[in-house]
Amino acid sequence: MTINCKGKLIDFSIPKIMGILNLALDSFFDGGKYSDEKSVLGQCEKMLSEGATFIDLGAYSSRPNADDISEEEELSRMLPIVELLLRAFPEVILSIDTFRSKIAQRSLEAGAALINDISAGRLDENMFGLIAKFKAPYIMMHMRGNPKTMQRQTDYKDLMIEVRYYFSERIAKARALGIHDIVIDPGFGFSKTREQNFELLQQLDLIQTLGLPVLAGLSRKSMIYKTLGGDANTALNGTTALNMLALDKGAKILRVHDVKQAMECAKLYEELHGKSE
Repeated sequence: MTINCKGKLIDFSIPKIMGILNLALDSFFDGGKYSDEKSVLGQCEKMLSEGATFIDLGAYSSRPNADDISEEEELSRMLPIVELLLRAFPEVILSIDTFRSKIAQRSLEAGAALINDISAGRLDENMFGLIAKFKAPYIMMHMRGNPKTMQRQTDYKDLMIEVRYYFSERIAKARALGIHDIVIDPGFGFSKTREQNFELLQQLDLIQTLGLPVLAGLSRKSMIYKTLGGDANTALNGTTALNMLALDKGAKILRVHDVKQAMECAKLYEELHGKSE
């Protein structure tokens, strides 16, 4: 499995790490922490030095009940940071976490490499056409509704069947437009109860039948700290434990706040399965 990021082929025979760089002020874990150029550059450099293949920039918080912001505000947070990071780290592979085609377009024009869309094109009808035009890799996530309504939409007859059907429909539509570099994200924490999140992780290997790289975004989420007690700040050890299970179930990308610990998971997984370089 591979994707082409601005002419660079990313091979998923070895799992990759995506470092999260939140620009939103109200993200559930590190909202507002990276609000100036120095902190942004320092965090990006840290994650790259620890082994991140991708840096995922998000300027719109998608946590449950997060405040809505305008396209103009999202763009004003996102675009200067895209330009800043590409000046400082010309080889960085930037992923843009947005469901809005306008933000995606301006970011790709500025040099970002791929788009990470929590709605898989369902919240902006222009997104698929834009991705096809730019031939950019596309991460599509499973979610019902939007961040304000998603946690009221957890009534599944069969979670895994419905998740796979959702992706089958979205993938078919994307491929009909010529989009082939696709990564799928089952959407831990999005329109799913705590119990459903664990069911999804336990059966994550069933999504492998779609034949595409799978991204697991488990980092410091409530399914961990509500099970263990505590909060997002105390959820690193639980994140590490579930990241290893996700790799064992076939995940090819771990999207994380803590790159060093995730890289250690990936290296141990490679050694365990005889995949070390």
